[in-house]
Amino acid sequence: MAKKNKSNALEGLWSFVAWVTGVLVSLAVGFGMIGSNGVPILSVPYVPDVVTVTAGWIVVILTFLGILLALIDRFSK
Repeated sequence: MAKKNKSNALEGLWSFVAWVTGVLVSLAVGFGMIGSNGVPILSVPYVPDVVTVTAGWIVVILTFLGILLALIDRFSK
């Protein structure tokens, strides 16, 4: 029986690590696309900067929304 609990704990830990990694990567890419002063650090070839910056803001906003919804889901149980 103890092995089952250990497996569940490791599964939960692995799930959390994967989730945090996804959040950090999303924020890094989003803020890289936003850049500073409207000039993106990460750019998409043949796409205007305004589209890249807008997409970066969408990524950042949706990432924060996902964090908020995950917290609500976690603590509502």
